[in-house]
Amino acid sequence: MTAKSVMVLGTTSGAGKSWLTTALCRYYARQGLKVAPFKAQNMSNNARVVAQGEIGSAQYFQALAANAVPDVRMNPLLLKPEKDTQSQVVLMGQVNAELSRMEWRGRSASVWPVVSQALDELLAENDVVVMEGAGSPAEINLKSSDIVNMRSAQHANAACLLVTDIDRGGAFAHLYGTWAMLDESERRLIKGFVLNKFRGDAKLLAPGPQMLQDLTGIPTVATLPMWWQHGLPEEDGVFDDRSVASGAVTKTVAVIAYPRISNLDEFQPLKNVPGVRLKWVRSPAELTGADWVILPGSKHTSGDLAWLRAQGLDNAIAAHAGQGGAVLGICGGLQMLGEALIDPHGIDGNAPGLGLLPVVTVFEEGKTVRHRQARFGALEGAWAALSGVAVQGYEIHHGQTAQHPALAAAGDKASAVMAEGLAWQNIRGNVLGLYLHGMFEDPAVLRALFGASVATLGSVFDGLADYIEAHFEPGVLQSLIKP
Repeated sequence: MTAKSVMVLGTTSGAGKSWLTTALCRYYARQGLKVAPFKAQNMSNNARVVAQGEIGSAQYFQALAANAVPDVRMNPLLLKPEKDTQSQVVLMGQVNAELSRMEWRGRSASVWPVVSQALDELLAENDVVVMEGAGSPAEINLKSSDIVNMRSAQHANAACLLVTDIDRGGAFAHLYGTWAMLDESERRLIKGFVLNKFRGDAKLLAPGPQMLQDLTGIPTVATLPMWWQHGLPEEDGVFDDRSVASGAVTKTVAVIAYPRISNLDEFQPLKNVPGVRLKWVRSPAELTGADWVILPGSKHTSGDLAWLRAQGLDNAIAAHAGQGGAVLGICGGLQMLGEALIDPHGIDGNAPGLGLLPVVTVFEEGKTVRHRQARFGALEGAWAALSGVAVQGYEIHHGQTAQHPALAAAGDKASAVMAEGLAWQNIRGNVLGLYLHGMFEDPAVLRALFGASVATLGSVFDGLADYIEAHFEPGVLQSLIKP
């Protein structure tokens, strides 16, 4: 079996590559084809656990859309930013300390043999491999070391679509300029332009598409209308003003959006729960009126905790908890809620915690990466509805958290509400911290907390495929996979 490859490139980050790749995965899978996604390198703090380690969340969802088992080969290189000039490098699912210390251009040369082998294996095992680029393929200052765009495209001889965000303005210039910056051998791979996030009368686009085709020889094969609620988690950002589901708002959930927030995609289901308003918060004023405050995961817990204090959010969160308001910490958020962060190996950093849970976190060199099934014990207060609920999720963390003996002896105790140190609750019952990601993706949890269910991922993927089938020019999607 030798796959035909289709690749989605973008004129910028945020152009729509990830969701379009996901839609293509489901579209081709519905044709009875064996499909796999591939992205050579992803830079994201949103990651999911697979059998061999971790991959970017976008490729995880793309695999599910393709009806494939998620695999580290689908995202062989994952960069998880910790600071502006530092990332943790995950190669084939595992943290690689040597690559994490290496200069960026040298790193690309070192990893290409591994990346290309992963791509070759997927091409050999599937009918179609749907590939995703990163940023823009025309970043001329980075091109010599760029393995995720045209180098991967040429290796797979991919039929490429170039997508742009027309809502930002300058779409035709973005498309033409990107095409013009490519080498002639690279231009030959571009089979169509895609205008994404269009609002208004499509007649007003003329004569743009025809002029662009006259200049490049490449047709505009789709104009995709703006679609606010496609249901797929966003990969690159958290801020939008359309996070209110149907019905009158009965509960406002505020998620602290610190700079190194991780796994923010796990909150996507809350956008679709009737009566729930989801807010992304970066200042104390934005916490006003919140029923729940959530401290999400963090790729650099001590750094995000310092940022949180600099904004005055530490006092605001403490005041919310002091008034009996519900507080939830997930992974890095759990660590922040404790008394202290202790880092003997230089993994994350030392820092005093917020002191809302009497636990202490010690960072270990080894990284816990695994799927988990667990059951909540008896909970009190704000989180009592979770008592006895079984939940499936995943762990990705260096920290190990436990109640400090001195605090327990002093009577400042936390209740362990899951086995094996996965979760703790304060005595009052309004503060809960747990290591398990994915809680809000579990239907049992949504039923317990909200008495509601939301659209399944399968229906979301089918909706994406229906959408592109309706808006691409007839025959284009099939032509991309013809020999």
